[in-house]
Amino acid sequence: MSTPTMTPTPLDSAADATIPFLRLVKVELRKSADTRAGRWLLGIIVAITALFMIIFFAVADADDRVFGNFIGIAATPQGFVLPVLGILLVTSEWSQRTAMVTFALEPSRTKVIAAKTVAALVLGFGVFLAALLIGSLATLVGGSDGGFDDVKVGVIVLFLALQLFTVLQGLAYGLIFLNTPAAIVVFFVVPIASSIIFSLVSGLADAAPWVDLGTAQEPLFSSFEGEIDLSGDEYAQLGTTTLIWIVLPFIAGWFRVMRAELK
Repeated sequence: MSTPTMTPTPLDSAADATIPFLRLVKVELRKSADTRAGRWLLGIIVAITALFMIIFFAVADADDRVFGNFIGIAATPQGFVLPVLGILLVTSEWSQRTAMVTFALEPSRTKVIAAKTVAALVLGFGVFLAALLIGSLATLVGGSDGGFDDVKVGVIVLFLALQLFTVLQGLAYGLIFLNTPAAIVVFFVVPIASSIIFSLVSGLADAAPWVDLGTAQEPLFSSFEGEIDLSGDEYAQLGTTTLIWIVLPFIAGWFRVMRAELK
């Protein structure tokens, strides 16, 4: 009697180890709300947005309680808190030493960075929707005649772009430093110091819109009250400062993560 032999089937370990990109994005989104700090941060962003709108509602005249003004008010507090969300998407793993697990499950660091970037944009979009909802409710309660007459697609797109660029800037600083306190301190200190220097030194006034991100974005905040009417130079200044403060730091951060030692 002969014993049947089994031919082993070769395992395609490379195919088995491939994790779908959408699953990576879902994991990154879940990480942002898994911890108590993450849940508190998301709640604080929504709460501070509502708080600023309530304060504006209380002090503004009835004619000023229109949708565009409420959205303009929301842009300022969210601009301070959203970057922290982007920073924590990166630095929390390195501070808690779970990056080793992440890159063991998905060796492609570029793919992980891309997933974190998409997750940051999704969270930024979610905060944007929350601001629209709160602003709409405040406009309805305000009772101003024609409260939504000033709503323009361009203004909504402008607000969304500002939110997404802000969270991406925070993500870039997180990639560069891989340390939460350092990334947060540098993110807030350096741009503020830059704006102070350009505002105090009169000889730098002409260069400020081309180098300082806050100066270049000033025309955008005034656009919340009406049509977006930027000149060609203003668009060029926005592009240049975005390159300096967001794109280049993001590229530097990507190189930093690619070369960082896992501990």
